[in-house]
Amino acid sequence: MKVEFYQHHLNEEDIQNVVRVLHSIFLTTGPVTAEFEQKFSRMTGVAHTVAVNSCTGAIHLALLALGIGPGDEVITTPLTFIASATPILQAGAEPVFVDVEPDTGLLNPEFVESAITPRTKAILPVHLYGTMADMKAFRTIADRYKLALIEDAAHCIEGERDDVRPGELSDAVCYSFYATKNLTCGEGGALGTNNPELAQTVRTLRQHGMSKEAADRYHGTYQHWDMIELGWKYNLNDIQSALLVGQIDRLDALWKRRKMLWERYDSGLEHIAGIARPAIKGKSAFHLYTIWVSPEKRDHIVYALQQGDIGVTVNYRAIHTLTYFQRRYQFGPQDFPVAHAIGQRTISLPLYPQLAESAQDYVIESAKKSIFF
Repeated sequence: MKVEFYQHHLNEEDIQNVVRVLHSIFLTTGPVTAEFEQKFSRMTGVAHTVAVNSCTGAIHLALLALGIGPGDEVITTPLTFIASATPILQAGAEPVFVDVEPDTGLLNPEFVESAITPRTKAILPVHLYGTMADMKAFRTIADRYKLALIEDAAHCIEGERDDVRPGELSDAVCYSFYATKNLTCGEGGALGTNNPELAQTVRTLRQHGMSKEAADRYHGTYQHWDMIELGWKYNLNDIQSALLVGQIDRLDALWKRRKMLWERYDSGLEHIAGIARPAIKGKSAFHLYTIWVSPEKRDHIVYALQQGDIGVTVNYRAIHTLTYFQRRYQFGPQDFPVAHAIGQRTISLPLYPQLAESAQDYVIESAKKSIFF
């Protein structure tokens, strides 16, 4: 049996939405992107959504819009995808890593205050695997030290913790619509904020720093545009947005299906010696089903599952152990020992709404066999 690591859940309605765009005037950022932004804001409860080409771009623009640049420091987690940290470098600032909680893998608020210096300008927690970080704790710390707070919610559109949703307590929240995400258009992202001035700044920065976007220039009589900031080419186009608008209506049903599959994994793996799982705090978005195994056995298990035609991956090896960061900052694995240990133990199993229960049973049985082989 072949089990893909991921399969998208686009349907015929999504395809026809794209076809309608292809028959329309606008292929770039236009009315369908605006429709998506408004619909996404209603769904998330965050007042303003600015669609961009990636979560990476959203984080970068959030930093720039908040005035963070050369000489500044941003505290974040080493246990995440590299794109949580690289936009900090691209903004000219420095990422300052803080170790994670041993039970969740999330940025540990107990360690953050000791990392704050006069150069610290922001905290950037990441909602890992679908579980939200402790945003109430981070909001308290940010207020105490007058820091900006930016959320990486690439894994966590549907999450909630302590009656708080992504974007509710932060200055900006950044989402991903990458190919494997719960809401996808292949490549894409968005920034959400309840600050209208910040939203307008990001709108300007996503399109070269121009005073008018293509849709603004299309309607009415011609008016000259101006370049008012040094911006970037980070906009999302109407073709991609057309893939997203219909998925929003199905997001809750898809979440319920992933939740059911998650619980089946839990039931099948919970009593297996040698397999641990990250703790869930609050309502998870159920984005990645990750198991933690012995570091000595991890790669063997990965290869054994692949030999059985099961798609698996590692989310994630700790950032500070990667060559670029070791070379630039002279990090050693034990600088952030909890993140390093989790990164050495991690395997992500297939999880997506189309995953058949029979295929999932095959994954569970294969994982059990590989542990004891």
